[in-house]
Amino acid sequence: MDRLKSRVVVVTGASSGIGAECARSLAQEGAHVVMSARRSDRLADLHDEIAFAGHGETTVVAADITRPGDREHLVNETMSRFGRIDGLVNNAGYGQPGPVEIVPIERVRQNFETNVFSLIALTQLVIPIMRTQGSGRIINIGSVAGKIARPYSSIYDATKHALEAISDGMRCELAPFGITVSLIRPGIVTTNFLSVSRDSYRETNGDYSLYPGFLSTVEREYADILYIAGSPESIAQKIVRALISKHPSARYAAPGHAHLLLALEWLLPDRLMEALIRRFGQPPGKAKSKKDEVS
Repeated sequence: MDRLKSRVVVVTGASSGIGAECARSLAQEGAHVVMSARRSDRLADLHDEIAFAGHGETTVVAADITRPGDREHLVNETMSRFGRIDGLVNNAGYGQPGPVEIVPIERVRQNFETNVFSLIALTQLVIPIMRTQGSGRIINIGSVAGKIARPYSSIYDATKHALEAISDGMRCELAPFGITVSLIRPGIVTTNFLSVSRDSYRETNGDYSLYPGFLSTVEREYADILYIAGSPESIAQKIVRALISKHPSARYAAPGHAHLLLALEWLLPDRLMEALIRRFGQPPGKAKSKKDEVS
């Protein structure tokens, strides 16, 4: 498959999960994939894996997108090597869990810095390049949570709500320049996302005993809903589609349950939808056993 042959695509947060699977899929489609993340060792391993498989060309640029110098380095290295950027997959991000009452405001700012402000700042560096080319694809990785906020996840969910607006606004602004903007809405996906989120709450101080539903939800790793979790491959397929389609959609959702949840959010009255959501904030019964984690 060479549907993206010779196209240059930058993928942030490429060291694991959705980002890593996206890099594999894009390379298989013949793209030149510029993989970026903070963990250079994981990026190097992924680079070697893709090279060994003989699927496309990858370039590793270790960068923390929250740092202005790193963002500039990522763009400059890509342009120096390839002279163009055909696609930008804004995948880097993490979730800050916890009740709004308890999460320190510095942590709230940090989550928005990573998931929203740094995404915008990197995109601002790429837009002039795409405008000069007269073409380009920007793919923002949002979430079903961008439409359906959950208890104890409202900080993270708010960042994904913001991406809904940013993506819609940019889509109209950039269309005259031949630049498309698509938003991917993953549902529950098996990645290491939860362990990162769990560490984020453990690093904060607060009387979490006030919210027993939160503690039980985080510590059991959402085991009672993991049976519907999809794979990162399902999200990567949507990203590929957004990059190859002649007229890409504004939004893509995956896996299957994501479509169901979004449909319920649209169809059900607010009170009923909130009743369904609140059940996930209650102390659970006996949880199912599963080792995978969710994003």
